[in-house]
Amino acid sequence: MESKIEIISTVTVENSSDLYKIVDTLNRTLKRENLMFGLALDQENQDKAVFTIYRT
Repeated sequence: MESKIEIISTVTVENSSDLYKIVDTLNRTLKRENLMFGLALDQENQDKAVFTIYRT
């Protein structure tokens, strides 16, 4: 059975050392709603982070 992941929204924000805490909390509390959250450094600007919301 194939699992399809859909990107709902992506936004670029200022990088902060605590952003991962927000993403972790969202993933823990909203996984039963079939939502998943991701955070990655912007490849072009390391001072920015890319926050993405997925539907699983």
